[in-house]
Amino acid sequence: MNPDLQKLQPYPFEKLTKLKNAVTPPAELEHIALSIGEPKHPSPQFVLDVFTENMGRLANYPTTAGMPELRQAIADWATRRFKLRPGSLTAADNILPVNGTREAIFAFTQAAVARAPEGAATPLVVSPNPFYQIYEGAAYLAGAEPHFLNCTAENGFIPDFDAVDASVWERCQLLFLCSPSNPTGAVTDLETLKKLIALADKYDFILASDECYSEIYLDEAQPPVGLLEACAVLGRHDFSRCIVFHSLSKRSNLPGLRSGFIAGDAACIKPLLSYRTYHGCAMSIPNQLASIAAWNDEAHVLENRDKYREKFQTVVDILSPVMDVKSPDASFYLWAKTPIADDQFAQGLFGQQNVTVLPGRYLSREVDGLVPGEGYVRMALVATIEECVEAAQRIRAYVESL
Repeated sequence: MNPDLQKLQPYPFEKLTKLKNAVTPPAELEHIALSIGEPKHPSPQFVLDVFTENMGRLANYPTTAGMPELRQAIADWATRRFKLRPGSLTAADNILPVNGTREAIFAFTQAAVARAPEGAATPLVVSPNPFYQIYEGAAYLAGAEPHFLNCTAENGFIPDFDAVDASVWERCQLLFLCSPSNPTGAVTDLETLKKLIALADKYDFILASDECYSEIYLDEAQPPVGLLEACAVLGRHDFSRCIVFHSLSKRSNLPGLRSGFIAGDAACIKPLLSYRTYHGCAMSIPNQLASIAAWNDEAHVLENRDKYREKFQTVVDILSPVMDVKSPDASFYLWAKTPIADDQFAQGLFGQQNVTVLPGRYLSREVDGLVPGEGYVRMALVATIEECVEAAQRIRAYVESL
């Protein structure tokens, strides 16, 4: 077996299960899960209708490249959303439908990293810390070494890219961004994106921006900026060295559809298509047709944001008197500072109140003597408003009992 498999750490939810198994929650309280980022809002009925009406198309093999109609719907959406020059993001050359961003992030890393010849320095895949664990696993299995940049309250939970030594950039082949961030909700601003594009040009690495939370934000007047949008501002209409990942899971409450896309530099997309053709990961035709319906509609997305906006306001009002917590720039996560160790907090909260949150240390690695997720928990406000309010009240009661 591939020896690099031994480098993979247990997934955060495996650690969480072990932590919870050490205590018994009160049976009289119904469990509320704020640990996993699985949207619980209803899926749009019109999307489900398209899916069921086309179930007969399961009799047809799909192509890896996807239907031209789907790629065009994605191109049209991204062009509108990120103010791209019309026609610059083409359905034929710049877009691939994927089975969710997790699959795409892993596959792209395998295709993008050039393994080092014997005796040469191992290539680096650079990522924020805390981070989505697929970045790390994908790096190891591509023959690269993950390199983490700490995100703390002091730097606004965005890496201090100016502090990165040139020797890191010289070995970097792929830099992952996550904006809006999982788990902190921080958004990388336009000027930082411009700076990173210049660094990618100087040191010849690929920028890969995980933007699957981009459509969940609180201020309708300030949607999170995207990497392709920064390219357009700079007049880089070929999106050179820039790749983005998007998904319907969070935007449209369709996590089980496993539908998203990767888009950007055609010089990266073309070889990725070759990789995925061998990998055998085409999206079914009913999924594609349902995805077209979802990408073509914004009304359900606006309604979705309204629900999250209400939950954030209510939950933060309940928790802020007893915890250091505030609404994020975007995403559906609260990154809350804990009054005791984050793993002890999560275990005690589950044992006393039957509410599950994710310890921040499970999303981090130690760098320069610091584990930046320590002392925080991630709360995913994915449940109904009623459940989120109930969970917040229980969390407050637990904090007040400490």
